Amino acid sequence: GIDLECMRKLLSTRSWRGGWGGGALASLQGVTERIPCVVGGKEVWTNDIRYQLCPFNHSHKVAKFCYADKGLLNEAISAALAARAEWDLRPLEDRAEIFFKAADLLSGPKHAEILAKTMIGQGKTVMQAEIDAAAELIDFFRFNAKYALDLKHQQPLSVAPSTNTLIYRGLEGFVAAISPFNFTAIGGNLAGTPALMVRENYVNSQTDCMLSSHELEECAADCLSLNDQLLPTKKGSVTTFKRLWKQVAQNIDNYHVFPRLAGECGGKNYHFVHASADVRSVVTGTLRSAFEYGGQKCSACSRMYVPDSLWPQIQQGLLQELPHLQPGDVSQKFCFAERSQYGTFKMTTVVEEASRLLRNSSGNFYINDKSTGSVVAQQPFGGARASGTNDKPGSPMYVTRWTSAQAVKETSVPLTEWKYPYMA
Repeated sequence: GIDLECMRKLLSTRSWRGGWGGGALASLQGVTERIPCVVGGKEVWTNDIRYQLCPFNHSHKVAKFCYADKGLLNEAISAALAARAEWDLRPLEDRAEIFFKAADLLSGPKHAEILAKTMIGQGKTVMQAEIDAAAELIDFFRFNAKYALDLKHQQPLSVAPSTNTLIYRGLEGFVAAISPFNFTAIGGNLAGTPALMVRENYVNSQTDCMLSSHELEECAADCLSLNDQLLPTKKGSVTTFKRLWKQVAQNIDNYHVFPRLAGECGGKNYHFVHASADVRSVVTGTLRSAFEYGGQKCSACSRMYVPDSLWPQIQQGLLQELPHLQPGDVSQKFCFAERSQYGTFKMTTVVEEASRLLRNSSGNFYINDKSTGSVVAQQPFGGARASGTNDKPGSPMYVTRWTSAQAVKETSVPLTEWKYPYMA
């Protein structure tokens, strides 16, 4: 079986630097990594050079990369389509093994490196980097491979003398994955899961390609200036996703198949507080949800609904703790402590009533807990309405988003008479 990746016990960035992670972090100081476009297995540089700056030290250019123009994007599409047939016919076990190996590398020899690059590139503390770039990305790779293999056992009923089979083919064409700036794991999953199921074109302006160019085409591009042929799967703002959706719709007559769009956008995530709630739990959970990683998580708490009777206590608690949240260089600051349990279950009937009334208001509904903290295979994430297409990455249903099933019926007894029995 597949188990969740064990979280390393990290108390602070300072202790991590003094231990097994110090070398990886030190090796990145003042270094600018070169990230070319990769098309057909070849590195390509264009004249449109860009730089990614360290969020807490803008004088440090952590990466130098180039934007792909329309011509290069079309080359990447052609290269992906040319390799599609061979990749789609490769046994699923072989494709899954690539992702199991990638997960093992991240869990082992590449662990400190991926944490250090996430810390420097995205401004995350070591604990937040461990949650994202290590544990979550590893779990995405392992569990999505497992879910894909499990699909083979999901077969229709067969009634003699016929046998029915579902073949989970890859999608026709290609997939363009547009990664977010704030999560290494989500960038890897946006590209990785479609690549597991179908050959794809990978458009990504933030992170390195995790697999070889034989599995992924990698280009950086502005997601608003992508070729109109692209089919996006992305995580980002509502405005951007709406614009991409309109672009795809305007070109519907040019496609051989109906396109699929999967998007995860930021939500107006709320904490709904009942009068019976534990005030300390509310304050602690809200501080973490709203302010860890600078409030840049897509599920960060951005509003609260609080009873008048509790607001003075909650307000006082928030104001007392806020001054202790110090932004700055993540290589110097202490992380949050290990996650603790929040509160106790109170007034079950109220919780059930709230669940019914708020049924369609959120894709992830947490009781006695903060709005951030989804975990692969435990609380798959995603929201509907203006928050996205709610495809629930981290669950078995996500891999089916990138398949085109074929139903096959094989009959073992020949037909000898065109007349039905009642016609005799």
